[in-house]
Amino acid sequence: MPRPIVLGIETSCDETAVALVDGARRVLAHKLVSQIEDHAAYGGVVPEIAARAHIEHLDRLVKAALDDAGLALGDVDAVAATAGPGLIGGVMVGLVTAKALALAAGKPLVAVNHLEAHALSPRLTDPDLGFPYLLLLVSGGHCQTLVVEGVGRYRRLGSTIDDAVGEAFDKTAKLMGLGYPGGPAVERLAATGDPMRFDLPRPFVGDRSLNFSFSGLKSALRRQGERLLAERGGPVDADRADLCAAFQAAVADCLADRVARALDRGPAGAALVVAGGVAANQALRARLARVAADAGRAFQAPPLWLCTDNGAMVAWAGVERFRLGFTDPLDVPARPRWPLDEAGAPVYGGGRKGAKA
Repeated sequence: MPRPIVLGIETSCDETAVALVDGARRVLAHKLVSQIEDHAAYGGVVPEIAARAHIEHLDRLVKAALDDAGLALGDVDAVAATAGPGLIGGVMVGLVTAKALALAAGKPLVAVNHLEAHALSPRLTDPDLGFPYLLLLVSGGHCQTLVVEGVGRYRRLGSTIDDAVGEAFDKTAKLMGLGYPGGPAVERLAATGDPMRFDLPRPFVGDRSLNFSFSGLKSALRRQGERLLAERGGPVDADRADLCAAFQAAVADCLADRVARALDRGPAGAALVVAGGVAANQALRARLARVAADAGRAFQAPPLWLCTDNGAMVAWAGVERFRLGFTDPLDVPARPRWPLDEAGAPVYGGGRKGAKA
């Protein structure tokens, strides 16, 4: 079996996940428990419930993953776990478990940045994806473009000054009464709607900076809903579909404009890569693929199962870091905020939300 073999643990939000990945990019085992039902009644993730669920499921998933791979803990070369950023309670559950496993088995620990796991995830399925590449990282808590120069080497070009893309999708779903999780619900309804019916803004489109903003788009959507409420008691199903379609089209325009400009300022000829939970949105993937084609660049996105939080991306980041000798002491701390580009300056907007997440 090709070395190294790394056990990866992901507990940063509302997915408890464990995987085993080897140096030949083979996913030897992959276990995941979703907490959607636990949080649905609250319309979003409740940190305390998430942390308790991680405690309940994690030990069992580790054992199941090892059994599926036909391995004992002593057979792995390293134990990797998300050490941040994320909900601190959940991050601590996974990291403390990884520390205990590493100590018990006498194996190195790799503390993985959750954002780096997303950033490197396309390399798990595409062995030809080399450095550097331009990354659009889009998720529930993050929206930024970065030049990925190598493992542990990231240079941010632009970031959101307020809401992340996934956050905007979730808030749109809440405004439309579509439930949780919001992103997939908005995407499904948008596919049946008319994106031209409602005129929504495209924040920062045409701006010389490479930053993003989605707060104004979200507010404009809310005002359209309030107008429908005042006129006829609220939006009907067709209104919701059209609003979702208009919102998704506006997001696509914003991302396309920002990414096209980032490609111009990034490394010549570098591929465009999109990763993170929002990268699972098929309409946005298709639009970004066209941006790459128009620029004469290769386009890469992970398979859908690898876009959302999972243990395989953490294990693969562990493989990449372990090969370079990047391991961590057992007292490495959990970090609720942990930017990829630690030397970069925070980006602030009206809401004072920094890019240093």
